[in-house]
Amino acid sequence: MNASRPEPAVTPAVSAPRGSFEPLRERVFAVLWAATVLGNIGSFMRDVASAWMVTELSASPAAVGLVQAAATLPVFLLAIPAGVLSDILDRRRFLIGIQVFLALVSLCLLVLAKSGSLSVNSLVVLTFMGGIGAALMGPTWQSIVPELVPRAELKSAVALNSLGINIARAIGPAAGGLLLASFGAALTYGVDVLSYVFVIAALLWWRRPQAGDAALPEHFLGAFRAGIRFTRASRELHVVLLRAAMFFLFSSSVWALLPLVARQMLGGSASFYGVLLGAVGAGAIAGAVAMPRLRAGLDADGLVLLASLLTAGVMAALFLAPAKWLAVVLLLVLGIGWIIALTTLNGVAQSILPNWVRGRGLAVYLTVFNGALAAGSVIWGLVAQQTGVPLALLMGAVGLVVVAALFHRIRLPAGDTDLQPSRHWPEPLLAEPVDNDRGPVMVQVEYRVRKQDRAAFWQAIQRLSLARRRDGAYAWGITEDASDPDRLLEWFLVESWAEHLRQHERVSMAQADVQYEAWRYHMGPDRPLVRHYLALEPAADAGPP
Repeated sequence: MNASRPEPAVTPAVSAPRGSFEPLRERVFAVLWAATVLGNIGSFMRDVASAWMVTELSASPAAVGLVQAAATLPVFLLAIPAGVLSDILDRRRFLIGIQVFLALVSLCLLVLAKSGSLSVNSLVVLTFMGGIGAALMGPTWQSIVPELVPRAELKSAVALNSLGINIARAIGPAAGGLLLASFGAALTYGVDVLSYVFVIAALLWWRRPQAGDAALPEHFLGAFRAGIRFTRASRELHVVLLRAAMFFLFSSSVWALLPLVARQMLGGSASFYGVLLGAVGAGAIAGAVAMPRLRAGLDADGLVLLASLLTAGVMAALFLAPAKWLAVVLLLVLGIGWIIALTTLNGVAQSILPNWVRGRGLAVYLTVFNGALAAGSVIWGLVAQQTGVPLALLMGAVGLVVVAALFHRIRLPAGDTDLQPSRHWPEPLLAEPVDNDRGPVMVQVEYRVRKQDRAAFWQAIQRLSLARRRDGAYAWGITEDASDPDRLLEWFLVESWAEHLRQHERVSMAQADVQYEAWRYHMGPDRPLVRHYLALEPAADAGPP
């Protein structure tokens, strides 16, 4: 806990703008980025084959929606544990293991397709297993980016990752559709298996610097609880999650029903379905290129509203079963809207997450993202089965416009706070060493506040309470001395001494400013008095009571 009054955080100087492709000058980033693009191309080819094969095995919209849900549900279920693992395991080895697992999943699909044994059930099961691999991989891939590029190039590197995914989206579905139409599902799955070889080779080539042993290493359950506490206390993250859930829940209808749109409404083949998905990827690339100009004229809320209107407009136009060439144009527009939403929401999420919880916070975001897609896939599949595919698309479009208008008033955070560690809390004074696992720990901060300042102090201390909870406190309170109303006592509980020491490392510059706002109402020349209390342990030689 701090033993001296914190100074206001100094806003860092704004660095000169970097080129969008500057991170590719970093050799390791460039190699891993290229390998990831190849791997994602293979994954999109696999997904095209699986989505099309289920339409051959069953004409039920619910079956198509079930396969789509099987791909995204594991991310909803496992993203948070995956985020914890990405923070406590060697990320390089973890990624290699995941790639081997995914290669085996695609190999099983290859064998079943070659032998003519594919069924809806086997597709659902193997798609679910592939979703498990994607759930474990997502937070880890995003978490390694700061290790590969200088901090000044981090935003450009994140944007390049999104661009790489959409390059793969532009190439993979179209190539997968052509391979599927020309040579069958087995060869398409085989190309996906080969793509994992390149990714594994790149990860083996990467000589990740060995991280030194952390003085206070986190274990899985403790890290999991810390991530959940941060999520519960972060009001800014709540807003991002809410806005993302609403957008993806309604926009998922076009993704869940697109195979049926291509086959039943537009009378297309597997290759045409691949062309449609390729058009989405091409549109996403165009949208990514246009994003700097769009950001210059629109804030994050305006961008999400624009993405919602573009997506809803495409869904409403597909309801009319347009000509094939027009459908391709519409899917280009869909790609633009989709990348605007993805880039904006993901960027805001990253901007409000401090480094110590970045993997876990992004995992929560991915959980909501994929949970909304999974729920939407099932819901819109069932709606289409009852009302027909065209009407389901129209209902999704109307719903998306309505929620976009309603939730536009809940403003996304600006994401401009300084989240760098302040490290302004010195080590607590101890009479003797304390075991790291001893706890719980109660921290008390004693203030003297004039009655006329009480209302302003209350507002400041409430903001500080959220910071305490985000950084590790599981309980917090503020009390008044009955015999001396000017004497106020803030207290919070932390589960262990080690977790409280981690709090010292987690406090950001922005939180130091919040603490300063509360401390300014403290009377007297001395700082507020801070005390630490440990749960009493029975003496080893204590006899019975």
